[in-house]
Amino acid sequence: MVPFSFAGHDFFASADGAVHWPSQSALLVADLHLEKASWFARLGQMLPPYDSIATLTALERDIERSGATQLYCLGDSFHDRFGCDRLPATARHLLTEMTERLDWVWITGNHDAGFIDHCGGTIAEEVVLDGIVLRHEAIEGDSMPEMSGHFHPKLRLSRKGRNLSRRCFVASATKLILPAYGTLTGGLDASHPEILRKVGPGASALVPVTDRLLRFPIAA
Repeated sequence: MVPFSFAGHDFFASADGAVHWPSQSALLVADLHLEKASWFARLGQMLPPYDSIATLTALERDIERSGATQLYCLGDSFHDRFGCDRLPATARHLLTEMTERLDWVWITGNHDAGFIDHCGGTIAEEVVLDGIVLRHEAIEGDSMPEMSGHFHPKLRLSRKGRNLSRRCFVASATKLILPAYGTLTGGLDASHPEILRKVGPGASALVPVTDRLLRFPIAA
């Protein structure tokens, strides 16, 4: 994990898209989209059914690495509000072990609105933590510092004839949008007008690498 600052607080970011907040002993992630493959399978589009266990295994690794005792999921944790009920036994066991061990908060998003908790933890529409609002989708013009998800931002670059795409954070003075943490998720270009409208001027794409955080200014 690599350090960065936002809204007067110190954080660490992982390449998988998690944020560690040491002063709160908290880990924040967005858009896990658990059981997305099984949702598509019900519609006849068969995908490998391993997305949930892969995502939860990565999350467990970031929890252990950070030492966090609190976990905040910033919405769309399940691909639909019944996703928790479809979890395979191994994934369910891993998830419930973590929700029992941690102070776990599910912030609801547009995919899992109406989610009824059968996997442990507590449910909230949004949370204010030490002066920062944690919610699923950024609210344009809200001056209060805010961390959110929803847009699955990715940075796309062309270098020497190669097209590169990496999940990224999008940050401005008062907004921080986390990338999708889920294994089976796509992404929206970090310079998309809807993202820039939400975060306001001065936005940058932040890409964690092994030992530092790369910052790319985003032009409107």
